Amino acid sequence: MVTLIIGKKGSGKTKKLIQLANEAVAKSSGNVVVIEKGAKLTYDVTHKARLIDTDVYGVKGYDMLLGFISGICAGNYDVTDIFVDSTFKICPDGVAGIEDFVKKLDILSKESEANFTILVSSAEGDLPKGIEAVCEEI
Repeated sequence: MVTLIIGKKGSGKTKKLIQLANEAVAKSSGNVVVIEKGAKLTYDVTHKARLIDTDVYGVKGYDMLLGFISGICAGNYDVTDIFVDSTFKICPDGVAGIEDFVKKLDILSKESEANFTILVSSAEGDLPKGIEAVCEEI
């Protein structure tokens, strides 16, 4: 399942991600991964979740992010949840490539049986109509 948590900058998306990630760790029988740009969530997300800084691995753009997430799923069969913070900072194309990314991520979600939660700094009206079904506005 793919969920986009959307809202303008400063609307509480990251706080929601921290809450969801910590809840996922508590109920997951596998691994929870949190992907971020920069190491700003180190003290907020429980140490039981795997926290990954995309800057360390040079991840930039939707294709690289999808490949990175695919590699995480391929390398560890028991990943149950993956959270991505600051998506538009990792993928500077912004709205332009998000619909295709979400479609590919949905296929990966079904294949890997992992849940993906992606944070996007945007209003729902600014996003493509094809992804409205997976959006949850803050």
